[in-house]
Amino acid sequence: MFLELRHLKTIRAIEQTGSLAAAADRLHLTQSALSHQIRALETYYETPLFSRSSRPMRLTEAGRRLLAAADGILPEIDRLDRDLRQIAGGATGRLFLALECHSCFTWLIPTLERYRTQWPSIETDLSMSFSFDAINALRDGKLDGVVSSDPVEDPALHFEPLFRYPVVLALSPGHPLADETHIAPEMLADQTVIGYPVDRERLDIYRHFLEPAGVEPAGSRQSELTAMIAQWVASGHGVAALPKWAINDELERGIVIARPLGDGMSSTMHMAVRRDEHRLPYMDAFLRLAREQAGQRLDDISLVRPSR
Repeated sequence: MFLELRHLKTIRAIEQTGSLAAAADRLHLTQSALSHQIRALETYYETPLFSRSSRPMRLTEAGRRLLAAADGILPEIDRLDRDLRQIAGGATGRLFLALECHSCFTWLIPTLERYRTQWPSIETDLSMSFSFDAINALRDGKLDGVVSSDPVEDPALHFEPLFRYPVVLALSPGHPLADETHIAPEMLADQTVIGYPVDRERLDIYRHFLEPAGVEPAGSRQSELTAMIAQWVASGHGVAALPKWAINDELERGIVIARPLGDGMSSTMHMAVRRDEHRLPYMDAFLRLAREQAGQRLDDISLVRPSR
C-alpha cells in the first residue's frame, strides 16, 4: 500500500497549522520534504489534496477524506504505542514536577490533564519552585522533573529541550520607547525593569542583553505573577522582558505592546530530569506530550527535536 502513517501525520499537521512551513517545523522536517510527500500522494492518486489558491491552505474533497482517516487512525496508533510502552516499562511510577517558568501554566496544565488520562497509574504532582531550590530537590530525589529555561552543567542531570521562543520587551502603548522598532541596551539605562523574583544572573535580559553592554537600569521591581507584571507595565510603572506567548492576551487587548530586544532575543524551555531516568517510558511520554501541547497552544515558538 502506498499510504503510510507519515502521510496522515503530514495532512493533520498542515490542517492544524495552516501552512507547510509551520507543519514542517512541528514534524521536524524540511519544507521541501513535506512538499515532496504531498506531491507524491497527489501524483499517485491523480487528484489534488489542497487548493493552491487559498491561504491558509484549504483541503480538497480528497484531502478532507485523508484528514478524516488521520483523525481516526492516529489517536488509535498513539494509544497502541502508549499501551506497549506501559507493558514494556511498567505502568507505575512517579512524576513530581516543579516550575521555574512563571508563565508556563497555559500549556503545562493541559499537558498534565491529558497525561493523567493516558497514564493513570503514574502519581503526578506540580509545585511552584519560588520558595525552594528545585534543581537540588531534583538531585535529591524529591522531584522528578523541573521545567526551566536555565540549564546548568551537571553530569547527574539531563536538560531536555522542548521549544525555543522569542523574548520581547513589554511596554505600555504610551511609553517613550513605543515608537522604537528595536530596543538597544542603552535605552533601558533610565528605566525600571520588572522581572520575576530570581537571581539576576538567571534573567535573560540581564545576562544576555544589559550586562554584556555594561548597562545598569535605573531601578527594578519583582513579582511572581506574569499577570501582575503585565499590569504594572500597562500602568507605566516599568518595562519587562517576557516570552511573547506569556502576554498574548494583553497584546490582543492593546494594553501592552512588544518590541524586539536588539536583533531579537530568544530562549529555550527545557525539562530537567535525572539522567538515568531520561528514557523511562512514562517520562519520555510526558516529554512528547509537553512538546505537542506547547506546539498547539503557543504562538511564535519552534519545537525542538527530541534528543537521542
